[in-house]
Amino acid sequence: MRIVISIILFLCFSVLTAQNKQLLYNVSALPQTLMSNPGANINFDGHIGIPFLSQISFAVGSSGVDMHDIFKTSSNGINSRITNTIQRLTNQDYFMVNEQIEILSLGWRINKDNYLSAGVYQETDLFAYFPKDPMVLINEGNNDYLNVPFKFEDVSFTGEVLTVYHLGWNKRMDNKLTLGARLKLYSGIFNVESTDNSGTFTTRETPEGLNYYRHFASGIDIRVNTSGYASLKDDSKTVQEASKELLKRSFFGGNVGAGIDLGATYKIDQNFVVTGAIQDFGLMYQREDVENYLYYGTYETSGIEPLFPEVAPGGKAIPYWDIFEDEVDANLKDETIQESYITWRPLKINTSLQYGFGETVGPCNYLRPLKRRFENIFGIQLFGVKRPRGLKYAFTMFYDRKFTPDLRMKITYTLDDFSYANVGLMVSKKINNFNLYLAADNLFGYINLARSQHQALQMGLQFIFIK
Repeated sequence: MRIVISIILFLCFSVLTAQNKQLLYNVSALPQTLMSNPGANINFDGHIGIPFLSQISFAVGSSGVDMHDIFKTSSNGINSRITNTIQRLTNQDYFMVNEQIEILSLGWRINKDNYLSAGVYQETDLFAYFPKDPMVLINEGNNDYLNVPFKFEDVSFTGEVLTVYHLGWNKRMDNKLTLGARLKLYSGIFNVESTDNSGTFTTRETPEGLNYYRHFASGIDIRVNTSGYASLKDDSKTVQEASKELLKRSFFGGNVGAGIDLGATYKIDQNFVVTGAIQDFGLMYQREDVENYLYYGTYETSGIEPLFPEVAPGGKAIPYWDIFEDEVDANLKDETIQESYITWRPLKINTSLQYGFGETVGPCNYLRPLKRRFENIFGIQLFGVKRPRGLKYAFTMFYDRKFTPDLRMKITYTLDDFSYANVGLMVSKKINNFNLYLAADNLFGYINLARSQHQALQMGLQFIFIK
């Protein structure tokens, strides 16, 4: 059992994650800015992303442990390290994986005040809280936890793979205010969730009873919803058939949903700008290829107490274990059903305040109002993402420097659940109409990945057009 637990922990720690989408917020004049804030200020006239390369992001991490905690060389054995790690973690610690690949991205200016954008991207988002009580029960048993209830509500996780189609509109209202909105249509490929579980398992001393201990499974109610999984476990399907099925789901061949992004940018004065946005305010209706796994009920038992040398009629031993299994099955139900369900997308919010100085020469273009540009921008940003037990926050301070008209860099410092030393860097280079950017979070983590609790990378290639 300890070997199984160590493998599970290794897999979790091999995909350590950060709150992605932090590094590029509010960097004006880059197309990816529109994806994080549809109401961002825009000073270009069109953009086209290179298919499958216009934006790639990947982030992995753990809020409370890293691989070094489990697999380091020490006098303690791996079993002891696993036990110490499980004891240290709480049911608020979590693991997370997020990946996005932009398949198609483009935008064009209608007139001096309106800009349209559209595109398609694929996203994977996995999130799981650490199941504290069940892991302690599996790893250590109940001998040292008499009269202590093990809570099954600690089991809470979500996962989804989907394709997102979007159409955005950016509107400059006046010299100070810019608003934006983006409509999203979701095409689900795979979904799994188990978030509202309940029930306890408790062992109590009962010296006056049939046995010294009595076990109570009280109010057990565990539910795991899945969509897009049942058909894939069909052994009769070939790899080609399964791939065709997944591709079909990417084009509204399965579960569908809709959502919206909203954003705004407001210029307080010539130097101060405040921004705010929400992303993925939407839901999905899981109705195709659905399977729900239920386990529920209440049961009390003193265990198995064989009475020797009693035998059943015919000289055979009494089937104690079969009787016990029948009693468990009669009280704790295990069912598989097909029932549609609704899932909410992980809502994201972000807001920032930035100060620009070191003014550069404004663009000479009589078709649009003069927009002051600055070589230096200091700012602060608050980012949050909705998870089953509430919002997870990250606070970022950043410095954005424009070294030449075609080269800019941005350095960030972030406080979050993962680290107090999260320094990130972004570099953006423009060659004629071609723009390349690369961003990395938690730079110090690359020194020793085994000790890092999160890493995140982003890159993109686009063509940007300015008349």
